[in-house]
Amino acid sequence: MQTVIPLKPGRYYHIFDRGVNCENLFIEERNYAYFLSLYALHILPVAETYAYCLLRNHFHILVRINPAPEISPYPPSKAFNNFLTAYAKGINKAYNRTGALFQHHFSRKPISSNQYFTTLVRYIHQNPCKHGFVKDFRDWPFSSYHELASKAYTQLARPTVLDWFGNPDEFQRSHSKPIREEDFREIIGNDKD
Repeated sequence: MQTVIPLKPGRYYHIFDRGVNCENLFIEERNYAYFLSLYALHILPVAETYAYCLLRNHFHILVRINPAPEISPYPPSKAFNNFLTAYAKGINKAYNRTGALFQHHFSRKPISSNQYFTTLVRYIHQNPCKHGFVKDFRDWPFSSYHELASKAYTQLARPTVLDWFGNPDEFQRSHSKPIREEDFREIIGNDKD
């Protein structure tokens, strides 16, 4: 059995998981909004969110665990478990299903460099193209790209993301470059979906 390392305060993480047997996590469009509402309830008290993409059978999220997690009644790892359990219970009830929804305990990969951070943000946003859902990632409505590229209100840590890229124009310019698999493998290894 694999030992699960708790999320540590002040650290950046790539959080991801997929449906059991690659089944869809999101059956209807309304499921995406439900997932994000539970995310806000459980995760915003324990982490800053920088990027996300919700795909049919998996998701990717980039977060930084708050340095003072005592503002939440649960440790960050427990908050993520509660969030995903609440989502699974809601889906099971809504679609008259039973059993596990997620393939395994959510995966987490620490972010170790600025290059990793910016590449991961681009990778998360471009993921719908990788899986053939859209030809242009900007057409996928269930990612943080449009929130980060706009000036509209968001609960994302937009200023931090844009600072990591340099400025809003560079954020958009860098996203126009497709991520090559070999470049990404060099930065993060083989722990991606």
